[in-house]
Amino acid sequence: MINPLGDGIGSVELINHMGDDLMVVNAARVSYDKVSTYNADGSLKDSDKKIIKYMGEHNHWTPFGHPQLQFRIKMPIFIAREWYRHSIGVVRNEVSRRYVKSEPEFYVPDVIRNPDPKNKQGSMGEHIDSFIHASNMRQTAKAAVDQYNKLIESGVAAEQARVILPQGMYTEFIETGSLYFYAHLCK
Repeated sequence: MINPLGDGIGSVELINHMGDDLMVVNAARVSYDKVSTYNADGSLKDSDKKIIKYMGEHNHWTPFGHPQLQFRIKMPIFIAREWYRHSIGVVRNEVSRRYVKSEPEFYVPDVIRNPDPKNKQGSMGEHIDSFIHASNMRQTAKAAVDQYNKLIESGVAAEQARVILPQGMYTEFIETGSLYFYAHLCK
């Protein structure tokens, strides 16, 4: 399947979390052997809001490492490999083509851009004939899937047959990391 998510390049779903603002505050206050609690109405105390703001502005990051977030993420492999470069303190489990028999899905960009001559990693805003190039990308992805399926049907182990699948194939994984990790990643 090509572009199963329409124009979007992937998806992110928060599936679990542990911790809150009070967890961050108490991780900081332990330095002074102190513990904070919520107000009677369940809200955070003004002094606790101030300490969170102060720590964020002055790069006191360790208290933000205690709350944990867990996501289910789907993206093309070429993006996932860049995403995976950010991995300190993160745990990931990824769908494996060794075990999964579903038809591979691929991302093909809707707009094809020229390379930027000044930035080897980037592209320019100028578009080239997207229809022809995107069509060629789709045909290539389809041919790779057809060949992959033929290899599987002829008895080749999935762990070896998968080597012919392109980088534009979607992958999906569950990832758990700290609030600090995701703040750093987004920054």
